[in-house]
Amino acid sequence: MVLGFCATSWATDDRPLPNYDEDKVGNLPIPDVLTCEDGSKVTTKEQWLFKRRPELMRLFEREEYGKTPSARLGKTRYVVTSVDRGALGGRATKQEVTVFFTENDSPRAELLVYLPNGRTQASPCFVSLNFGGNHAVIDDPSIKLAQGWFRDDEKKGYIGNRATEKSRASSSERWPISEIIERGYGVCTAYYGDFEPDHPEGFREGVRRHFLEPGQTEPGLDQWGAIGAWAWGLSRMADYLQTLPQVDGKKLAVLGHSRLGKTSLWAGAQDERFGIVISNDSGAGGAALHKRIFGETAFVLNKSFPNWFDGNFKRYSNNERALVIDQHELIALMAPRPVYIASATEDLWADPKGEFLGGRLADAVYDLFGLKGLGAAEMPPADMSIGDFSGYHARTG
Repeated sequence: MVLGFCATSWATDDRPLPNYDEDKVGNLPIPDVLTCEDGSKVTTKEQWLFKRRPELMRLFEREEYGKTPSARLGKTRYVVTSVDRGALGGRATKQEVTVFFTENDSPRAELLVYLPNGRTQASPCFVSLNFGGNHAVIDDPSIKLAQGWFRDDEKKGYIGNRATEKSRASSSERWPISEIIERGYGVCTAYYGDFEPDHPEGFREGVRRHFLEPGQTEPGLDQWGAIGAWAWGLSRMADYLQTLPQVDGKKLAVLGHSRLGKTSLWAGAQDERFGIVISNDSGAGGAALHKRIFGETAFVLNKSFPNWFDGNFKRYSNNERALVIDQHELIALMAPRPVYIASATEDLWADPKGEFLGGRLADAVYDLFGLKGLGAAEMPPADMSIGDFSGYHARTG
């Protein structure tokens, strides 16, 4: 599955040219994933689980993504609004589910769920946010047209920041739902903008606004950004799937593309119900190492997408040397669960080599569990998948 409209880009005029030259990478010291803040070394899986992993979680919460609130918004309600037990030619059951988070029913999220029919065992399920609304992922005119805020794209049918009928099935080529069902898996998706619209003031309309303290008008420096809100949304989707006997709640695979690849990694780090974590072209703030300063950078992220990360992360614009963490340590937070990293050979913006290195440098933690990670010192040839409990490939294109 390749999910999304395009690779991450930015739209400001006061920007430095990105570096795409391997001879000019940052070459900044990469933090050792097994060295604790007090200088002690992690040598056992118990030290990892009970000392280093919680330490890294706190660092990522403070310095990059912000801390996700532990409280819920009242009592979340899941209302099934439509069921089609003969979907995809009778091979699947389709559900549309409205998720209400607050008493005033705003915001709300719409889930689209496909589960295979005729199985004697509960199905594993892919859990993924989408960019275009549920109506865009498959050619089915009965699916509700998404009502949230969208970036304008007249060609695809998004006009005046709203979806039109023209946008139906506009990203269906990226969602092989029929093939997934044929293999015995389920799919659960939702529009990421249902949890928070993707623009700098989106928190005023999304779930984050409900967690502000009385009198607080902006998120604090270490409070969660939009990526945190979208990751929180993925966990609420997992909550619902756990209630379905047709779904194997221990076999949920979270995945995403580009900014939603960053989101899938952060969701997987926080929520261990995701049994496998998959990112595609996630770039900086995802699987790629910040300290390479290649393609997408902290400066670009903070300048063009100030809503994605927490306020503290802005200190690292053109200042990656000061960052005490890097993305291999985020990937390591998935251990011992499997993690898969996908790149594209021509998507230099997302830094395929930096994504590979993010996975490779996490191998040290999988080693603690006696598990094989990527197990390779160099990037594999294009279109070759490598690894075991962590995996990597770069597709051509």
